[in-house]
Amino acid sequence: MFTRRLLFVMTALAVGALAAPRTGARFSIRICRRECAGKVTADCGSPHRHAYRHCKRELIRSCRRLGPATACRASVTTTTTLPGQGTPGHIKTVFVILMENQDWASIAGNPSAPYINNVLLPNAAHAEQYYNPPHLHPSEPNYLWLEAGANLGVLNDAPPAQNHQSTASHLVTLLDTAGVSWKAYQEGISGVVCPLTDVGEYAVRHDPFVYFDDVTEANNPSAPYCVAHVRPYAEWETDLNAGTVARYNFITPNVCDDMHSSCAPLNDPVKQGDTWLSTEVPKILASQAYAENAALFITWDEAENGDGPIGMIVLSPLGKGGGYSNSIHYTHSSTLRTVEEIFGVSPLLGDASQATDLADLFVAFP
Repeated sequence: MFTRRLLFVMTALAVGALAAPRTGARFSIRICRRECAGKVTADCGSPHRHAYRHCKRELIRSCRRLGPATACRASVTTTTTLPGQGTPGHIKTVFVILMENQDWASIAGNPSAPYINNVLLPNAAHAEQYYNPPHLHPSEPNYLWLEAGANLGVLNDAPPAQNHQSTASHLVTLLDTAGVSWKAYQEGISGVVCPLTDVGEYAVRHDPFVYFDDVTEANNPSAPYCVAHVRPYAEWETDLNAGTVARYNFITPNVCDDMHSSCAPLNDPVKQGDTWLSTEVPKILASQAYAENAALFITWDEAENGDGPIGMIVLSPLGKGGGYSNSIHYTHSSTLRTVEEIFGVSPLLGDASQATDLADLFVAFP
C-alpha cells in the first residue's frame, strides 16, 4: 500500500512539474522536445517542408516559456456555436477583411482590442505564425501579393499611374473567367468612378484591384468593369442583407478604421480598428451568406516590426473555432492559395504554388 501511494505521489509531482507555472524560469529544451514531439508532428508536418524548422523552433520556444502542459497540448478540434456552425458541405463564400500595420504581439492581449481578444478569438481559429512575405514592405506590394502571389516588382506605395500592371495572371481575373463573382468594398470611395487616386481616408495603395489593366482598362477612371466591381463600403450592408454579395468579397476599411492611422476621437489605431470590427463583423456572422458555409478571414497587410507574426483570424461554420490556434508557418501566399482552392481556380499564382494553405484552421475544407 505504501509503495503504491508513493508511486501515485511521484506521478502527481511529475505531472505537476510539467504543468506548474514557473515565474522567471524556463523549462528545459530536453523536456520540451520530448513532450512537444506529437504537437510538432501535427502542426509542422514533414521535416522536409521549408517551414518545418521554423515551426518546431517556435513551438519549443513557447514550451520553454509556458511549459509543456500549455504549449504542447494536442490541437483542439471543437467548433464554435456561431450561426450555421456544423452545416455539412463546402465553403461557398469568402470574406477577406484586411487591416493594417500591426504585429500580432500588438493585438493579442492588448486591452485596446477587447472585441478581438474577448469575442473573436474564443470563437474563431487563428494562426500564431502568420507573416507577410519575407522583407516585403511597405503596404502596396503586400496587397498585390494577396492578389497575384508576387509583388510584381513593386516596392513602394505609388498610385496605379506609376505601378499599373499589364498581367492578367491575378486572382479576380481567374475568378471572373471561371464564373465566380467578386467585389471589392472600399470604405470612402464614391462608386461613381474607378478609384485610381487617394480620396479622403481612402488609400489607393490598399486597393490592389485597381493596379491591374484588365480591371481598369489601363487606368481609365470610367472603366465599367472596375466601377461595377470596386464598390463603396457604404453599399456592403445593403448587399449583405439582400443576399446579393459576391462569392469573393475583399473589404478594405479606411485608414482610420484599419489600424493604420491615429484618428480622433479615439486616437488609438488598435482601438479604432477593434471598434470598427466590433460593429461590422457581427453583420457578417448574422447573415444568411455566412450561415451557408462562408469563411471570413481577418488579417493584416504587414508587420510594424520585421515581417511578423501578424494576425490571421478565421471564422466559418466549417472552421475549427473554439479558440483553436496553430503554429504552422503561413504567409499571404497561404491565403491566396486557400482562396484559389476554395473556388477551384488555377494555376496557383506565384508563390501560392509553394505555400501551405490554411486548411488546418477548418474542420472541412474546401
